[in-house]
Amino acid sequence: MNLVLIGYRGTGKSRVGMLLSACLRMPYIAMDAAIVERAGLSIPEIVERHGWAGFRDLESREAQELGGRDNLVIDTGGGVIERPQNIEVLRENACIFWLKASVETIVSRIRRDDQRPALTEGKSFTEEVAEVLSRRTPLYRSAADHEIETDLLTPRQVADRIVEIWNARCSSGDAAAT
Repeated sequence: MNLVLIGYRGTGKSRVGMLLSACLRMPYIAMDAAIVERAGLSIPEIVERHGWAGFRDLESREAQELGGRDNLVIDTGGGVIERPQNIEVLRENACIFWLKASVETIVSRIRRDDQRPALTEGKSFTEEVAEVLSRRTPLYRSAADHEIETDLLTPRQVADRIVEIWNARCSSGDAAAT
C-alpha cells in the first residue's frame, strides 16, 4: 500500500514526505520532480510550451504509473485532484492524507516560490491562493482518507501523526476516514 500526500502548495507535503520515507523505510516520490525529470523541462517551461492542460496530462500519466506501484510515499502536486481519474488510480492502492493550511500560512510559506506560474490571471498572490484553495477544498476533502491541519505543527509533528494513523489503520488496509 502507498501513502499519498495531497494538499495545496506550502502545506508541507515535500518535507513531511521525506520524513515519512525515512521513518517508514519506504521510497519517496515527489510527483512534480518526477514530471520535471521525465519532461526535461521545469514546470514553468512545461506550462509555457504546453499550457496547464499539457502539464496536467503529464501529471495524469505520472499518477497512473505510481498508482500501479507499491510501498511508496507519494508527494503529489497540489493540482493532482483537478482530474478525478488521478485520485481513482492513486486510491486503488493507497491511504490518502490531505495536508491542510490556512491561506495566510500557505502564502507565508510559498511567497518566494518562483517555480510555479500563476493559476489565475489578474489576481494578487493572496487572492489567487484563496480562490484556488476554495475551489479545490471539496476535491481534497472527497479524495482524502485523513485530514491533517499543518498551520501550527512542525513537519516532524505532522509526520508523527501520519505514522500513528498509518500504523493503526492504513497499513492494515483499513482506510476509513478520520
